[in-house]
Amino acid sequence: MKLKAIIHKADEGGFWAEVPALPGCVTQAENLPELHSNIKVAIEGWLSVDDDQREMHAGDQVIEVAV
Repeated sequence: MKLKAIIHKADEGGFWAEVPALPGCVTQAENLPELHSNIKVAIEGWLSVDDDQREMHAGDQVIEVAV
């Protein structure tokens, strides 16, 4: 899977990044190599969130989709 991340310079120094395809998936770092590592960790964390807490109704289905 490939996702695009937008890297921003932080006003206070360093950088921060967001992944538009994953709402709320953001991270920060002091330098770009660290930011690249942090982006991967943030994406993995975002994707690993357990959806079991969502309310299910009769007839609802859960499927897994590989992209």
